Amino acid sequence: MLENGFQVDFRYERSPNSVLGFNKAVYTSDYQEYENPVDILSINSILVNVDIISGSYVNGQRNTTIYSFFPAVNPGYKIIETPANLVYLPVTLDAIYSMETSLTDQNGKLLNLRGENISIRFHVREI
Repeated sequence: MLENGFQVDFRYERSPNSVLGFNKAVYTSDYQEYENPVDILSINSILVNVDIISGSYVNGQRNTTIYSFFPAVNPGYKIIETPANLVYLPVTLDAIYSMETSLTDQNGKLLNLRGENISIRFHVREI
């Protein structure tokens, strides 16, 4: 509840308006309900992407995702994930000199790890 003529301005670029369900606007009334669904937990899946594979699809679209999972811990806690069933996808190179790995959400948005270190182990086998 806003008192004494205070206002809340959600027009700024880094405003938490979408997380709280509000539009990019200035709110001045004593009582205001949110207009949109609250988006507290925006990550439904973490996708591990590798630029040297093929044969992967996400939502019917070709992708470089080698593994996808939902974090089983609360935000701020260490995620430890071990795949239960390994799936081998074709490597697109004859020899691997380097590979780029990224973590994205279900929408392809790069995850901000805030400087945290991550360890990912890949298992490559010849077929």
